[in-house]
Amino acid sequence: MLVFTGMFVIILLQLMNLQLFSTKYRIQADDQGTFRKVIYPDRGIVFDRKGKPILQNTVIYDLMVTPGKIKGTDTMTLCNILGIDTAEFRRRIITAIIKNKSYRASIFEPLLSNEKMAKLNENMYKLAPGYYLQERSVRDYPFDAGGNILGYLGEVDSNILKNPKYQGYVMGDYIGKTGLEKTYENVLMGQRGIEFWKRDNKNRLTDRLENGKFDTAAIAGQNMFTSVDIELQALGEKLMENKLGSIVAVDPRTGGILCMISSPTYKPKLLTGAERRKHYAELLLSPALPLFNRSVNATYSPGSTFKTLQALVGLHEGVINTHFTVSCSGAFYGCGGGNPMKCLDRGTFDLRNAIRISDNTYFATVMQRVITNPKYPSQDSSLAKWDQYMYGFGLGHKLGIDVPSEKPGHIPTPAYFDKVYGHGSWNYCNFRSVSIGQGEVDVTPMQVANEMAYIANKGWYKIPHLVDSIEGGDTFNMLSKYKEKHNALEIPDSVFEVVHDGMQAVVDGGTGAGARVPGIAICGKTGTVENYFRGVKQPNHAFFCGFAPRDNPKIAIMCVVENSGRFGGTYAAPIVGLMIEKYLNDTIAANRQAIVDKFSNLNLIPSRIYSAIKTRDSLTHARDTAYLLEKGYIKLLRDTMDMDATDEQDALDQIKMDKEELKKNKPAKDSGDKKTNIKPEAILPNEKKKPESKDSVKNDL
Repeated sequence: MLVFTGMFVIILLQLMNLQLFSTKYRIQADDQGTFRKVIYPDRGIVFDRKGKPILQNTVIYDLMVTPGKIKGTDTMTLCNILGIDTAEFRRRIITAIIKNKSYRASIFEPLLSNEKMAKLNENMYKLAPGYYLQERSVRDYPFDAGGNILGYLGEVDSNILKNPKYQGYVMGDYIGKTGLEKTYENVLMGQRGIEFWKRDNKNRLTDRLENGKFDTAAIAGQNMFTSVDIELQALGEKLMENKLGSIVAVDPRTGGILCMISSPTYKPKLLTGAERRKHYAELLLSPALPLFNRSVNATYSPGSTFKTLQALVGLHEGVINTHFTVSCSGAFYGCGGGNPMKCLDRGTFDLRNAIRISDNTYFATVMQRVITNPKYPSQDSSLAKWDQYMYGFGLGHKLGIDVPSEKPGHIPTPAYFDKVYGHGSWNYCNFRSVSIGQGEVDVTPMQVANEMAYIANKGWYKIPHLVDSIEGGDTFNMLSKYKEKHNALEIPDSVFEVVHDGMQAVVDGGTGAGARVPGIAICGKTGTVENYFRGVKQPNHAFFCGFAPRDNPKIAIMCVVENSGRFGGTYAAPIVGLMIEKYLNDTIAANRQAIVDKFSNLNLIPSRIYSAIKTRDSLTHARDTAYLLEKGYIKLLRDTMDMDATDEQDALDQIKMDKEELKKNKPAKDSGDKKTNIKPEAILPNEKKKPESKDSVKNDL
């Protein structure tokens, strides 16, 4: 009886413990009978200036795995559906455990295709409870343009989770990686919801637990209204096809960015859906750098577009007046006869005609007078004053626009030249080429467009920005700085009027005649920019910038066509003219459509890009990760694009997969198939076309 009683007491106590005190089995029972489903909210919709949605949402599914629950599931069926082998299966499971522990759900296969979804739905009963399908709202692009503006989403990684800024994110979440998606992540993301579901004995979801009593609703992200004109953006991307360079246009009255083209670009749809990783690897490893946003990341010497600023400084400092003339006999000899700086036009010019003709000698003389101005005690102080003007124009520092990775450009200072030449061992003749926008000065396309807005407004600008307003209010105070006027310099309107005269003459009958649009008074300036790549001189860049109409300007714009080998008036000016016409008239005249077609079909990709593509994809090194790392393709993007570990690993994983596929499908030696794909689809043309002759371009204009 004592033994029986003792056993009964022990069993009773254990039952009481299990029922009343221990949570272990209750949790397991609840876990077996219920399912906690995360509801991802719709991200905010982005609209263009006319109210058209340019970034919206669609639904897709991820296959999720909880490694601790997969014992006994049909692994072979899963591998067959996903098209992977058991080695890849084990790698993914190990990765999930390392990243997110065995008891937490991780993404096993993201962004499933419709075909895989259908097969998985038929077989989910074989895979539960270790696997389940997670509905997710992903991005959809109605216009498939503006990839470098909108950006893309990527999976959260451990480095992101370490950043206090992203507190609350978990592995498997998606986050903005570039563009507006990154800058306005807090605005667009919304708040996740939770649903609790009942499960039957076959692990199928049945009803909401207690009719949704414990659920929390997902809250969609805030919608945003931008200044972007998506039709203008699409036209700019079309005109810049098969070219390297950028177009940036802003509304000078508001600072709103109307378009921001970086070429080559990519179709934003490539970086969403089931093929995202494959497309990302192709884009990442293209020597033409389609993921590199040239509008804000690339820096160039501004060339002769810089001369308009020298005119403003010279007039305001009083070292010249509107009647001041300079004679050019073929070169600037203000620094002696040794290696003089050449000019293309001989004659005597006043300020207006010097801008129209773009005479080098005139502006070299103007800047020399500014630097040797006797009202300043030294050339150090004169250059420091000149620097103040440049910074006031928005150069030499980040403007603070609302896209990531903006570069500051470079304006040389006395300290810079002291470091290069030694204190007191330099003078104007050491940097005379700066006067014509070469040498030690660098700008971004965004800065040049903003500089045009400054001139158009006769002395002020607002920081360029993409987002004008946020539905529901600017909760995070992200837009207030874009409402302020920046007018650090007090230059009278009369000075600007003179420069406007010269710039209008550039288009009406000077070097920028290709930008003319009937019925629109356009002020502009051409630039032809010498440049080098790894110490080797390359064909010249073509620049054109300006604003229109002259009275009450509504658009300030710039275009750079890299390595075109021609003057700014040959390629860049006609492109800008078409963009201005489209924006101000909302259409391109029927008799000018042929010019659109001509420039969109014109291939100006430098030969070095084709050479780099062939080297990258040669049979010896095709898809070789070590080779690509050694040659710096990935390092270049890592240094210039804020690329994170997940993006880099995705690209490397895809290279390995492609390499294995290449081995499987390698043709026999005697097949005679020697062709190699040398370009990612939709980025570069199949073959390098012969550029149109200078005469044919001129005649067509």
